[in-house]
Amino acid sequence: MKSTGIVRKVDELGRVVIPVELRKVLAIKEKDPIEIFVDGNQIILKKYMSYNECIVTGDITPQNREYAKGLVLSPRGAEILKNEIEFKFNIKA
Repeated sequence: MKSTGIVRKVDELGRVVIPVELRKVLAIKEKDPIEIFVDGNQIILKKYMSYNECIVTGDITPQNREYAKGLVLSPRGAEILKNEIEFKFNIKA
């Protein structure tokens, strides 16, 4: 585990603020769900990703497919990704 050197206090309601620098690096936006794990005496926070959630759109559909060890795409997400690749590399797939 890597230390950030950032220390925050728990407020009277039990809340801890995640610094904006970390939220930017980890792509955590306001109202994003955070999953909480306990490992011995450590509390681990992780951006929550719903099972079978498209990494591009966030859609959860029965048509979603998993590729490359955990990369989940919805049909719409796959189309967006395909268009981005075609545009970036100037190709037509």
